[in-house]
Amino acid sequence: MRAALVTGAGQMRVDEVARPQPGPGEILLRLQGCGVCASNLGPWSGPDWMQFPTEPGGLGHEGWGTIAAVGADVAGFSVGDRVAALSQHAYAEFDTVAADMAIRLPAAFGDRPFPGEPLGCAMNIFHRAEIEAGQTVAIVGIGFLGALLTQLAAGAGAQVIAITRRPFALDFARRMGAAETIVMDDNWRILEDVRALTNGRLCERVIEAVGKQWPLDLAGELTAERGRLVIAGYHQDGPRQVNMQMWNWRGLDVVNAHERDPAIYMRGMREAVDAVLSGRLDPDPLYTHTYPLDELGTALDATRDRPDGFMKALVALR
Repeated sequence: MRAALVTGAGQMRVDEVARPQPGPGEILLRLQGCGVCASNLGPWSGPDWMQFPTEPGGLGHEGWGTIAAVGADVAGFSVGDRVAALSQHAYAEFDTVAADMAIRLPAAFGDRPFPGEPLGCAMNIFHRAEIEAGQTVAIVGIGFLGALLTQLAAGAGAQVIAITRRPFALDFARRMGAAETIVMDDNWRILEDVRALTNGRLCERVIEAVGKQWPLDLAGELTAERGRLVIAGYHQDGPRQVNMQMWNWRGLDVVNAHERDPAIYMRGMREAVDAVLSGRLDPDPLYTHTYPLDELGTALDATRDRPDGFMKALVALR
């Protein structure tokens, strides 16, 4: 099979390697595609702790496709089933995965892409935010995740204020149901705009979905007394400082909405399937850029640089 390997900082190649075989309790997935995750950008930059080359297909964990073979002791899946999976080598034509780390995709989805892991993350973050009808919810950062959360929060009856730096992303937020949009350019002006929109109350829920220091600072300032600040951004570039005096004074609930328990990941993925089937979630417009496996490096660069019109990159394998 063909599989991508990252060979150094900003460098990759595609090799012909042996196709894996499923062991007991595993399925062999013939991948149709894999989403490109921002968490790949740390390894792609070539930090000292990385070992190159990566394993074939390594870093890819947002894959979906059809089952090509099943190992011993696998129940509930058959060859030909279309599934999304939580595997770790999905930048390749095939990958093995434990059967309990895969979910069957409904026939109603047809051939539409379904990167299950990030869609499940959005559902899990939405649960941790405890958003209710009538609340004002600020979402700081409208990328793929922020746009999905905008749609979920608006669908729950909340008034969503979307805050991001790219005009293109603000347009997307409005399409996803945001009641108000604000350009993320000046901290004081943003705070004053939100005060005006909320009659000085600020926001019961604020979701930070960028993963940088300033958006985290801003998100805290936008959170009302006894409100909930939800950290959804992936803070991967070093320690953070927080205004603990303000957080303490306002009595904020602060939630780090990242999950590591595979069972919770799978629950979120199943709920994402239900949300797409019911129409509560429509991620398809957010898949803005698709690349072949040979151009994984270009896909990673686009995920890093976020050119105009970019929301989410997919690698197409079939």
